[in-house]
Formats: sequence, structure tokens, C-alpha cells
Amino acid sequence: MGMSMSAKAKPAKCPICGKPENSEHKPFCSKGCKDRDLLQWLGEGYRFKGAPADPDFPEEV
Repeated sequence: MGMSMSAKAKPAKCPICGKPENSEHKPFCSKGCKDRDLLQWLGEGYRFKGAPADPDFPEEV
């Protein structure tokens, strides 16, 4: 009568392109999408909200 959990679960999708994820590149579908995500992080494409930077405190380079 009831469906098992695995029958209800949707296949995981790549967060970049939406294709089914590949266990080798989890949670992405390919090395390409995995690399694109890394480039977003390295290029400051992703940001977290936070307190404003203190203009009197210089950032270290």
C-alpha cells in the first residue's frame, strides 16, 4: 500500500546544469560542472551576507 522511501526519492540533480549527478563527481554531473563551481568560489561569484567591513581596518593582502 505505501511506497518505500527509495521509490519516492527523486534522483539528485547537478546544482549547476540540472543533469543527473554522477557518483564520481557528486553532487555534480561532470568534472566540467565541478570546475565551474570552483571557479565561482575562487572568482568571488558566490558571496555570504555578513557585517560590513570596517573602513578603518585595512584588509591584509
